[in-house]
Amino acid sequence: MKLIVGLGNPGKQYDRTRHNIGFEVIDFLSSHYNIPLDKAKFKGNYGIGVIGGEKMILLKPLTYMNLSGESIRPIMDYYDLEPEDLVVIYDDLDLPVGRIRLRQKGSSGGHNGIKSTILHVGTEKFNRIRVGIDRPKNGMKVVDYVLGKFTKEEMDILEGTIKKCADACVQWAEEPFLQVMNKYNIQ
Repeated sequence: MKLIVGLGNPGKQYDRTRHNIGFEVIDFLSSHYNIPLDKAKFKGNYGIGVIGGEKMILLKPLTYMNLSGESIRPIMDYYDLEPEDLVVIYDDLDLPVGRIRLRQKGSSGGHNGIKSTILHVGTEKFNRIRVGIDRPKNGMKVVDYVLGKFTKEEMDILEGTIKKCADACVQWAEEPFLQVMNKYNIQ
């Protein structure tokens, strides 16, 4: 069993914002693999199903971004999952819009959702899929930028990116994350 977590903020006002790209990927996987997020527990909404022959849990923490680990750790404990059974999908200011980067470990890079995850999981060694949202232009504050909506042009790019993230998760069901990482990081 593996756990795929998309980071974001709950509430309609945050739908389709840059900070919620992780939620977008979970929604895509939920829809395309018929895994409804119909369970409300562990401070999140989640569902369990099969992807690529592997039993998968899809989780959207409802703790708000900065407390994401408070949802991730309890579900890992309940289902007896190890950090290598986890992949976290989140936005990254240091990548151009639409670019993805897979990693097996690392610091938070200043991302509060990852900071919380590291704190609660107890290690920096867990799988991640970083989704590029680019940096704000024209002196816009980072908080306003990440909580802002994507432009139509960005959404056109991100539709393919969301599918690519989902495809990487499907591949992870079938092969080690390192192989998936090597494949997707060269694209």
